[in-house]
Amino acid sequence: MSIQNPRQIAFLALRDISRKGSFTDIALDRVLQTTKLPDVDRRLVTELVYGTVRRERTLDALIDQLGKKKAHQQPPDFRTILHLGLYQLRYHQRIPASAAVNTTVELAKENGFPGLAGVANGLLRHYERLKLNLPSNEPLQLPIETVERLGILYSFPNWIIQLWIKQLGIEETEALCEWFNQSPTIDLRINPLQISIENVEIAMQSAGIQVHRLPQLPQALRLTGGSGTIQQLPGFKAGWWTIQDSSAQLVSYLLDPQPNDVIIDACAAPGGKTTHIAEIMGDRGKIFACDKTASRLKKLKENSERLQLKSIEIYTGDSRNIPQFTNSADKVLLDAPCSGLGTLHRRPDIRWRTTPTTIQELSGLQKELLNQSATWVKPGGILVYATCTLHPQENENVIESFLLNHPNWQIEAPPSNSSLNGFCTSQGWLKVLPHRHQMDGFFMVRLKKNW
Repeated sequence: MSIQNPRQIAFLALRDISRKGSFTDIALDRVLQTTKLPDVDRRLVTELVYGTVRRERTLDALIDQLGKKKAHQQPPDFRTILHLGLYQLRYHQRIPASAAVNTTVELAKENGFPGLAGVANGLLRHYERLKLNLPSNEPLQLPIETVERLGILYSFPNWIIQLWIKQLGIEETEALCEWFNQSPTIDLRINPLQISIENVEIAMQSAGIQVHRLPQLPQALRLTGGSGTIQQLPGFKAGWWTIQDSSAQLVSYLLDPQPNDVIIDACAAPGGKTTHIAEIMGDRGKIFACDKTASRLKKLKENSERLQLKSIEIYTGDSRNIPQFTNSADKVLLDAPCSGLGTLHRRPDIRWRTTPTTIQELSGLQKELLNQSATWVKPGGILVYATCTLHPQENENVIESFLLNHPNWQIEAPPSNSSLNGFCTSQGWLKVLPHRHQMDGFFMVRLKKNW
């Protein structure tokens, strides 16, 4: 039977994440497929699930403070129910407190915890009383120590807070945390081989979908407000556009593909940058799209067919071991597997799954991929290395190590007259910082092979 209660649906997704370790987007998509909710309720479910995952540490701290038992001592599913209730009270301004409390109590009763319904009621009402009676309107007690305080307040692991303070200082770290705790925007990349950006704007506005352009990106439109199901928007099936965050669009402009180039995309799936390269080239030339995961390459194939692109040839294989590409490419893109620490608003579970050990392992993989993909570039050719992370061990350190061991390579500035210049650092690489640039965090660098 189809479930129509948005909070119950959100609970089922969160339970899936907690019990099975499912990724947030997969768990959410799975439960939404079992329902026929109107768009407004689907948006509520999405916000509750993503928001609760993002704010997990803060919500646990509130349970620890307000409850007789600490968060980790609660039955896991009941802890999830408390998370949902506290999230609504603390972060969702449009839901009345009484509704948040009452629906949480009902969730407890309906999901095996009738004996704890009173606990849920008491804890949530205690939170509301504190919020109303404290002059600061802040019931959460915070430690004095900066890293721990920011970690609890903004719901990040301490090691990530330490990393950002070292890079940016305390004030910008807080701004970055706030940005990552927002709901993400949706950016479209218009396919100029099929339609003009003006005509897509007209079609969207006629369907009641508000969009605006992004100045530095000639193919980009950002959706503002609700959009409904993406596949039902005007032009999706006709290949007028694809979803791609604006910072990811910058990468292909840095590569600067030209008609009739031979280009290799070393880690291509699911194909956002591959298809963008083909569009910039006018679909003239050859793009070898490599990835070791056949299922992800299937998605790339579907995207390229929907966008009606012919220049992409799919190659299944581990890019650390494809010797036949040696000295064959005018340009290579290595959009390396990374921690994704630049996309924490979009992929909230990353903050809890990733550890310093994970970063170290990824850095080793990135160096292997860069060393191998560099052998594919012809003398005088270009390689662009890119990640959607903000961790120096995956970015600056990888490039510095590569250049130290490859004296025939150098950093090259972005193409002339490029809007990319605003992202350049003194070292020559480009960094997109979300709280400054209002897009996903990215690192990218253009490298030239001299001989």
